[in-house]
Amino acid sequence: MSKHENASGAERRKRQRFVATRWGNVCFWVEIDGVRQPVNDLSLEGFSLSWGVPLPEPLDLPFVLHLEGIPDQIRGTARTVNFVLGAEGGLLGCRFLSFEGDGAERLHEWLTIHVISTATIRISETEAAAIVSGPSLV
Repeated sequence: MSKHENASGAERRKRQRFVATRWGNVCFWVEIDGVRQPVNDLSLEGFSLSWGVPLPEPLDLPFVLHLEGIPDQIRGTARTVNFVLGAEGGLLGCRFLSFEGDGAERLHEWLTIHVISTATIRISETEAAAIVSGPSLV
């Protein structure tokens, strides 16, 4: 196991993670080195995406996040923190290091909208925002 992998397998994020699909369709995308890829899951702390092989060492990666159907972007830098091999390949976990401009606030807004639109019961914007900001529920 490389230094880059999380030896305990424990979740590192303290905030709630959200599956980056809506009704079976990818709605969050990340662009790294000019390549747009679907996001697996997303939180205020970071994201994961499919990745072929483990990286030998952690890397700081400039990224651009996209929300399907929204022309705005969120730019920043993330650090690779772990790699998990699963049945369908590997997942690379990345932790946000910094955002350009109002990127952190925009991410919170995007996730709040995502929670409202995917909830199976009626939920207010205030309740959705609290879920996004709150601790992990799983």
